[in-house]
Amino acid sequence: MPITSDLRTAVRLADRLIKSRRSRRELARALPAVPTPAPGSIEVAVYFADGPVNMYQVRQWYAPLAELAKTHQVAIVSRSPGTMLKLLEESPVPSVYARQVVDLEHFVDTQAPKIVLYVNQNARNFQMMRYGRMWHVFVNHGESDKMYMTTNQFKAYDYAMIAGDAARDRLAEALWDYDLDARTIAIGRPQADHFAGAAPYPDDDRTVVLYAPTWEGDRPAAAYGSIASHGTAIAEQVLASPRHRLVYRPHPRSGVLDAGYRAAHERIVAAIATANAADPSAHHLHDDGGDLGWQLADADVAITDISAMIYDRLAVGKPLLVTRPASPEADVDERGYLSDANWLTVADTAGVLARIDAAASDDAELAKLRHWVVRYFGDTTPGEATRRFHDGIEWLLERWRSVAAARGEA
Repeated sequence: MPITSDLRTAVRLADRLIKSRRSRRELARALPAVPTPAPGSIEVAVYFADGPVNMYQVRQWYAPLAELAKTHQVAIVSRSPGTMLKLLEESPVPSVYARQVVDLEHFVDTQAPKIVLYVNQNARNFQMMRYGRMWHVFVNHGESDKMYMTTNQFKAYDYAMIAGDAARDRLAEALWDYDLDARTIAIGRPQADHFAGAAPYPDDDRTVVLYAPTWEGDRPAAAYGSIASHGTAIAEQVLASPRHRLVYRPHPRSGVLDAGYRAAHERIVAAIATANAADPSAHHLHDDGGDLGWQLADADVAITDISAMIYDRLAVGKPLLVTRPASPEADVDERGYLSDANWLTVADTAGVLARIDAAASDDAELAKLRHWVVRYFGDTTPGEATRRFHDGIEWLLERWRSVAAARGEA
């Protein structure tokens, strides 16, 4: 009997319920040993209502938050038992579990944070935003030209920390009656100050190709993922070349909705294993680790889809190819960097090695990249984005004190 979509949905929901119950049991055993922050000590809270599958959104803030915690008490608020277990394992700043609204109320009553940061647009953000005596600040989990970056939901927050001029112009174009001067703070990309780590392969003569596709998307307009359309051809040719090394870093949600997309991903993973078995010196890599940094900084050429990975790579200023979505319904905003991108169509993948080699040595393309780096991120001198992030936090705290004093609530 064929498996229907309803049956697949039922199986997925049942699996999610079982995992949630297991996580709650494990968390109940772990929480008694977790230190409780002193009342009123947390100044900056990061609110994260998602489950473990979306933890990449908060992980990329770990290093900037750890740096901020040197001067201000910071904590991550989790609503999911599975996420909380992961945070207890890996977060560099304290975590607070608030599964129910009553737990959230207790956190607000005992801690009274002055700033709450949001890394995504989860609908449950509004359960935190009901509290008024604090600044609610959208910091997002990346910079890109996706339609997600111009959602009218920006208006729900008191302030938004944005990357730079490109983000500002994007919002000015999309949002009606939104006071950019009053409600946005440009900080660049603080994560780029922490791109680090050693590449887990030898420093040899191979051209390192980072292929970092996004997931298939949940609607036709957001169908930016290239694994099924471009990915298998890219992997096949790079893996077959003795002059190249593939670092495959797919979005963690790849294949969650589309079985064909998942199958294409699994074929690439299997092909990497086969290529390494045939030539152990190749050191091709399926990278599904939590840390992001060395991949962007080390690769000679990167191939990405329309996603935040484009802009993280832009901040490095090294060669970049962008896959043109195969779906004609995909919403491609070509007013910014994408108007000038080094596009890779499905047809182009037949000669992808030649495109990779050309990108690696194209001086004109590198000069073009440098222009867009400044446009999107401003000054990318190491440490500058971190300084701007900290300055933004200090301004918000001072603004909080000023308003509280004027209201007699300081």
